[in-house]
Amino acid sequence: MIGRPPKWIVIVVGVVAFIWVIPIIGIVVTSLRPAGSSALGWWRFEHFDLTLDAWIRVWDKYPLAQSLWVTVQTAGIATLATMILTPAAAYAFHFLKFPLRRTLLILIINAFVLPQQVVIIPLFTLWRDMGLIDNILSVLIPYVGLSFAWSIFLVKNFFEDFPYELIEAAKVDGCGPLSTFRHIVLPNSLSPIFAVGILQFLWTWNALLLPMLFLRSNIPLPVLLARISGSYDTNWDLRSVAAIFTTIMPLAVFLVFQRQFAAGSQTKTGAKE
Repeated sequence: MIGRPPKWIVIVVGVVAFIWVIPIIGIVVTSLRPAGSSALGWWRFEHFDLTLDAWIRVWDKYPLAQSLWVTVQTAGIATLATMILTPAAAYAFHFLKFPLRRTLLILIINAFVLPQQVVIIPLFTLWRDMGLIDNILSVLIPYVGLSFAWSIFLVKNFFEDFPYELIEAAKVDGCGPLSTFRHIVLPNSLSPIFAVGILQFLWTWNALLLPMLFLRSNIPLPVLLARISGSYDTNWDLRSVAAIFTTIMPLAVFLVFQRQFAAGSQTKTGAKE
């Protein structure tokens, strides 16, 4: 039986958690205080007034609802596409044999160390020639393609400990590669698939560089947050409101799927040790 942790551990964890929450409290308080009152620090309470002016101004002046929908759309489609394609690619690289398998895998994995800035100019030229500037596909394709470098590596490492006896038993029962993947491998690989989905969602939700360059009219929340920041006026109250909207959804997704994320390589298979 695992006993209770020492009190000093609880105290230390509580202090660290409180320090971690302080910036969030500051953002919420700044969004509710009048413009300019937080210039000397949101923690000053000499003239503590609360107002919803910043929330009303953001909704009236900026397309916050439209940007929220664009962000949900791009992050959701990119996450679902990655969760569908990654396990299939990892299964093919690990369990199937075809020409240049290792060479293709090395090329995909090496793209992990490729800086995102390197592909910006070629992508911009390609999208301009194809007429995809200000099109959602201009960011969805790089989102999914660039994620293969780490997502395939993550799921393939999970397959290293996958019971190969199940694959052999499926072959004996007459299952082909697609049936084996659908009925044997996929149901027992939900943990790494959910982990890939959470990481991909967090990355695409907070992405700034690609949508800032390729999207014009329909912009996601990170780009809108950068525009609210302004060049000369700090707009701390408006930026706080936009930051709250930008962080609520990723936090909710992580809290809902944290068990699948923490499950790691645990798998429910019928293999016997």
